[in-house]
Amino acid sequence: MNVPPSPDDQPRPAAGYAGDVSPALACRWWQAGEAVLVDVRTDAERDWVGFVPGAVALEWKHWPGMQVDPEFGDKLKAMVPPGKKAVLLCRSGVRSIAAARRATEVGIEAYNILEGFEGDPDEQGHRNTKGGWRLRGLPWRQG
Repeated sequence: MNVPPSPDDQPRPAAGYAGDVSPALACRWWQAGEAVLVDVRTDAERDWVGFVPGAVALEWKHWPGMQVDPEFGDKLKAMVPPGKKAVLLCRSGVRSIAAARRATEVGIEAYNILEGFEGDPDEQGHRNTKGGWRLRGLPWRQG
């Protein structure tokens, strides 16, 4: 799948990491081999909700309890070759901010993917109706 560029699709500045990017820009970088796509959701989320084929699966927090993986930085360094960016994906683009900051601390050029995999909840509390990787029609599969 080729994701067409958008004229206003540029990284947005962020504090503590390289920036925020749209799902489309992250997908283009990943497909072009410029970045490693890292899904920081829990294994359960990927199993139940869906996943991006070819993305690196590396939990930022473990279920249950949602404790941060103290080895996240070292594991990520082993998965992102020198000279490549990391684009980090979570459910809604919140956990991936913290993961991007940690990635930056260990020397990786890291970007948070805005909207995440499922986007923000709508008025009824449902996801996948207001943004997100899935809603944008980017590559994904379910279990």
